[in-house]
Amino acid sequence: MTKKRVVLSDVANLAGLSKATVSRYLNHNLVLPQETAARIEAAIRKLDYQRNSLARRLSKGGSETLGLVLPDITNPFFAELADAAEEAASAQGYSLVLCVTRNNPEKERQFIRWLDTCQVDGLLFTTNRPDDGLLRREVQHHQRIILLDEDIPGSQVPKVFADNQQGGRLATEQLIRAGHRHIAFVGGPDALMSVRERYLGFCEALAAAGLSCPPEWVLYGEYQREYGSKALDQLFRGAQCPTAIFAASDYLVLGILDGLRARQLQAPEALSLVGFDDASYANFTQPRISTIRQPAHQMGRTAVQLMLRLLNGETVPEHTRFPVEWVARDSIMPPPGLR
Repeated sequence: MTKKRVVLSDVANLAGLSKATVSRYLNHNLVLPQETAARIEAAIRKLDYQRNSLARRLSKGGSETLGLVLPDITNPFFAELADAAEEAASAQGYSLVLCVTRNNPEKERQFIRWLDTCQVDGLLFTTNRPDDGLLRREVQHHQRIILLDEDIPGSQVPKVFADNQQGGRLATEQLIRAGHRHIAFVGGPDALMSVRERYLGFCEALAAAGLSCPPEWVLYGEYQREYGSKALDQLFRGAQCPTAIFAASDYLVLGILDGLRARQLQAPEALSLVGFDDASYANFTQPRISTIRQPAHQMGRTAVQLMLRLLNGETVPEHTRFPVEWVARDSIMPPPGLR
């Protein structure tokens, strides 16, 4: 038989007190005579009463819990973001609940509505799919949301991003410095802020060097490994092929490497590559991926700090941008004519 769960009223009945009195005592809102307090403690021990921490926190006006909404937990960048956010929340006495959407619009809206039911006090929100306007309208109804990594256009909430444009410029400059003049761009959905900004940095570096990129070498798809391989097929279909690619995600680089292996080619001998994110696997691929490092740990920690200030009624900056860093590895070499 299933053992009946002991609830607060059971403790109150055994101690001969009201449920409200016992509740206030346990929440440290009431000082009782020593004999009365001893009766409550004895009842708790006898019944082996386990307190419901969520109910206790809700009774005090908040859940002392933050939600972190992520599209994908297999992506090392998001994993590092989550680790930093949990560490920062725990240091301030808050729990962190991980909410995985897999880019499902209904799940994204469902987690935002947790704010209405006080399941979480605040939400750190990340998406990497273009918004059709529904998500923006949902976000606009709430004030306890901070956007991380990717924008939801038109939303008026605090935002914590990396400097994507700087990253695109740095990545392309490194390819140009290695001697490349025929450089392609492969990105995720063109409606995403991160993709547009990384492409803008790419264009800035080309223009500064007096170079340009043919329109057919600018490809947009998904931030997925599979799309990297498809993009390579398209680039190799033309009369002239690029000697280098700046990919707006390390995941895309993995797909490009898959496509090269299928052709029995290798990077960087056949094609120099630069990614973005500095995912943990970038240092273990063959070749190791030269990339742009986003400060995921700093972004996650800062988002929690801003949220706690927001919950305390403080004013927080509308935009927080973090610089990125160039990480040189093995996936770049000069083009064949310069070797």
